[in-house]
Amino acid sequence: MRLLMKFGGTSVADENCIRRVVDILEESRRAGNELAAVVSAMGGVTDHLHAIAADVIAGGESPPIEAFIQALRNRHLKTLAAVAPDSFDEMTEIIDTEIAHLRTILTAVFNLKELTRRSNDYIISFGERLSMHILSAALRQRGIPSVALDGCDAGIITSPMHGNAMVLPESDTHIKTRILPLLADSVPVIAGYRGCTRDGVITTFGRSGSDYSAAVIGAAIDADEIWIWTDVDGVMTADPKIVENARVIPTVSYYEAMELSYFGAKVLHPRSIEPAMRRGIPVRVRNTFHPAHPGTCITKYEHADERVVKSIAYIEHVALININGAQMIGKPGVAKIIFSALAERMVNIRMISQGSSEANITLIVDDAHLTDAMEALSGCVKECIVREVTSDRDVVAMAVVGSGMIGTPGTGGRIFAALGKAGINVMMISQGSSEVNISFVVRDEDGPRAIAVLHDEFRLSEDPDE
Repeated sequence: MRLLMKFGGTSVADENCIRRVVDILEESRRAGNELAAVVSAMGGVTDHLHAIAADVIAGGESPPIEAFIQALRNRHLKTLAAVAPDSFDEMTEIIDTEIAHLRTILTAVFNLKELTRRSNDYIISFGERLSMHILSAALRQRGIPSVALDGCDAGIITSPMHGNAMVLPESDTHIKTRILPLLADSVPVIAGYRGCTRDGVITTFGRSGSDYSAAVIGAAIDADEIWIWTDVDGVMTADPKIVENARVIPTVSYYEAMELSYFGAKVLHPRSIEPAMRRGIPVRVRNTFHPAHPGTCITKYEHADERVVKSIAYIEHVALININGAQMIGKPGVAKIIFSALAERMVNIRMISQGSSEANITLIVDDAHLTDAMEALSGCVKECIVREVTSDRDVVAMAVVGSGMIGTPGTGGRIFAALGKAGINVMMISQGSSEVNISFVVRDEDGPRAIAVLHDEFRLSEDPDE
């Protein structure tokens, strides 16, 4: 088999974790598989890079650039010494060269008092470049030929949208040309999360974008399967931090996985399913720390669970916006004006609901976009297109997902009856035509209880095979 394996930040957090990753790759290669690996930054590094970028631009007299650089260097060299002692001197030179580039750009940002999106992408994606060198060296230490490649070196060509870039179709040819020749006798290790524009400018895919990198590369090299290694056993019926008896789901469809990832299931990037789905490539979610567990397999086949619902997901840090006005009734183009105003401010709309009277539109947006959204919509009020715009930050968006809902009457009734019986008020409802997802909004304080109530209502803690 040809496998693309992606290892997240917790999977490569330190020397013990990296040894475990090498064990997984070695065992799979010994079984006769062709392998390519995509790697995230070591756990916590990307957060630290975000923090230092913010500190540098904050305007202080002496941001802790050098202290940060030394701490970053020491952590990576300590790990390198443990997993690849034979190439320590050679790899230290490479890592020091990489870190010198980071020091230069942080110093430039401080001196210019300007952090452009282009510079920010370079800074926050730096951890992946360091971890790719260390994992590749650890494989060579074990006697497994390996080469480290940046996303740009691997042929990932993207749009120029910094922080949320999209991979361009022409990448397929570049990736095949650069990766396929390596698979016969080595394991290429590729930095996730980042690619390059046609002009060679570094871009990133957003948080958890290494999943997206993995799916793009896996699809381009015609992988038989894409394996996402993380720190949980697979896609679960609910967040185990909220529901203690949450259970791993053995199989979900692409559409179910996309809905769950969009609504906050933390094992996958929302865009990571689509490249695999176009090629019909199964995606497995597995636990680096529990490799014997089969995990969850995501495929094109929909399997309707007899309990109708498979999982409950939620999005925190969102805000609800209510747009009201009788002047909206029967007036063509109002929705276009509203959504155009929001689009101009780059506001991401998570959910939409409109009353049949046409006098009310309710939106869910990311909390970080609320100020921009309210400023954009204030213009609609001034121009008398709408009468009033109000907002509420104290909310959480939830999704009940399952292919079994298709053609099963009464699912919505069960959901809202169970919530009503528990005294949980539903503030907004939205259902897409796919019928695999019913979404709604409740008060933030009611979110955990709503998840627990619905998990019990649909008996999601029970094994369907028992």
